[in-house]
Amino acid sequence: MTASPAVSTAPNRVSTSAFDGSRLRVVLMLDIHDGAQQEFLAAYERMCDAVASVPGHLSDQLCQSIENPSQWLITSEWESAPPFLAWVNSEEHIETVKPLHSCVRDTRSMRYSVLRETTHDGSGIRVETLQITPRVGDGVVRHALTFTVRPGTEAEVARHLSEYASPSPQVDETTRLRRTSLFMHGNRIVRAVEVEGDLMAALRHVSRQPEVRAVEEAINPYLEQERDMGDPQSARIFFTRAALPAVHHVTAGPDAASAHREGLFLPARPGCGMRLARVLAEQDERAADDPRSPVLGASLYQRDDIVVRVVDVAGDPDAEPAAVLGLAEPAVRAEVLPLLDTAALDAPQTLGDDRALAGLLARVRMRPLTDRTSEPR
Repeated sequence: MTASPAVSTAPNRVSTSAFDGSRLRVVLMLDIHDGAQQEFLAAYERMCDAVASVPGHLSDQLCQSIENPSQWLITSEWESAPPFLAWVNSEEHIETVKPLHSCVRDTRSMRYSVLRETTHDGSGIRVETLQITPRVGDGVVRHALTFTVRPGTEAEVARHLSEYASPSPQVDETTRLRRTSLFMHGNRIVRAVEVEGDLMAALRHVSRQPEVRAVEEAINPYLEQERDMGDPQSARIFFTRAALPAVHHVTAGPDAASAHREGLFLPARPGCGMRLARVLAEQDERAADDPRSPVLGASLYQRDDIVVRVVDVAGDPDAEPAAVLGLAEPAVRAEVLPLLDTAALDAPQTLGDDRALAGLLARVRMRPLTDRTSEPR
């Protein structure tokens, strides 16, 4: 079994990961419509019954503000992040939380790894250390969306998504849209965003910008999954299904900002998406410690059997396909190959030489549509 990626103490290392093995604390803040408290409580009870049987779920609490009765808090604890991500991105979860939508004015979800736990067992205070070294961040939240368009419409959709005017990157005093990278692979679109500050505030800000509203309306007729952006319920379901969470990110140093960006689409065999992402995450951690690696930064996004890898590379990506793919070690290639849906990619069945790796890179490489970076504040 592949070990969880270790937390490096390298001075320039920036990393986030869903695979460090820590217990997960999820905090959901809700603002309930006046008069909807009983309806909300009934919906919450049904949701509790559903989530209680989800693998990896440990406990939850429902709290009401003592200062403002319209403000509520749901906290839950999970064995680790992967089972929670599998649940929160499932169709079952979408159906389970639907009754809450009519009760809730606004929500905010936050996820935290548990690093330390202090308890009192009657004989004294006990502090349990779950993670010895905290990760070092860069103040950036990463997230992606993915959806498909009707076959035959790819060229028209690509034109719309390549030519639209950039929205204002500044959301408020604390939040800024730092980078947006758009890719296409076949009829699949992937939009990866990097936000300084509050991700949800940035996404709401972008959705209200006239430039973005215009391009979203323009591509609506081509989507395989219909949506009505004027209907909050329809928009919420679309973006929930399109969510492609960042499950791992590592940056080796400040030079990553000037590197060449590649987007790779790595479909997994049924049921193997999380495993594939975990293996690649471990390799990215090792590459970040290797000064010879051309990979200066890498982000992994995963949902079900969709894995997307966004890589910042120094030099020509085609010169070192194994490193760009995260498959520098032969043993890792042997582990990844059974997890990868090579039939869907029409990819080589073996990855034993540079030619096969170059062929795989050509098949998983996504077409860049736009890559926009805002000036730092």
